[in-house]
Amino acid sequence: MTWGKDTSEEEAGDQLTSFVDAGGTLVDTADIYTGGHSERMIGRLLTGVIRRDDVIIATKAGHTPEGYRPCDTSRRHLLASLDASLRRLRTDYIDLWQLHVHDPDTPPAETLAAMDTAVASGKVRYIGVGGLAAWQFATYATWQQAAPGGGRAPVITTGTEYSLLNRGAEHDLLPAAVDRGAGVIAWSALGRGVLSAKYRNGVPEGSRAALPHMAAYVEPYLDERSRRIVESVCTAADGLGVSPLAVALSWVRDRPGVTSAVVGPRTAAQLDDVLAAEDVELPREIREALDDASSAPMR
Repeated sequence: MTWGKDTSEEEAGDQLTSFVDAGGTLVDTADIYTGGHSERMIGRLLTGVIRRDDVIIATKAGHTPEGYRPCDTSRRHLLASLDASLRRLRTDYIDLWQLHVHDPDTPPAETLAAMDTAVASGKVRYIGVGGLAAWQFATYATWQQAAPGGGRAPVITTGTEYSLLNRGAEHDLLPAAVDRGAGVIAWSALGRGVLSAKYRNGVPEGSRAALPHMAAYVEPYLDERSRRIVESVCTAADGLGVSPLAVALSWVRDRPGVTSAVVGPRTAAQLDDVLAAEDVELPREIREALDDASSAPMR
């Protein structure tokens, strides 16, 4: 999300190389991230740092920050956005093309027909959605499954914020995804960085909460409820001899229905901490304790 602004191309290349060397595959971006610079940077890295076949490229469309309305999932806009993403990414196809938003002014049938066209053309391999309420996801997923003979591309993923600090998706979206056979891509799996415990004693210089353009993104999780949850994570981490980051990521990764926990490290050092968490498995007792500590709803 911040590649091209907070993360330089050299730093991004180091991250991507380390990620692929460790066996990572999913690279998630969007057409609006840093005004398209994120996709452009990934496109250059795909032709100079790693092989295209080594990664699963997931991007998104639907927001129109420069347009006459905030979002647009019409056939016209989506197919034009797809071609623009392909040019920026320097690739012939996108592995997972996702709706970034629900557009109340475009019928779902039109939106999904455009996505089917993208799959039929070979420009897209699979489709997903994100940023939707459970009923909206169910509408999209069921429409695609209802075609006689299975002539439509199924919605295989739904993206949502999900972490120990934000478990709202458990109420309806996660059960809906499991019922429709879709995987959940959990973004901000580290609670916008707060679950790394870096903010236990204030806001460190250079952290996202210290950056003017990112402070408002982190601030909602710097409250007392979040502090108590972070302390529970730190207690579990101390007992296991691992980092708080590893505990928080492992919790999300192994939740029912979650197919990927998306993180956004700004530096290669931060990515190394994330990769080190891959082998951590939480004992049942600790998982249940964290469930209890984080069960109170967000205000």
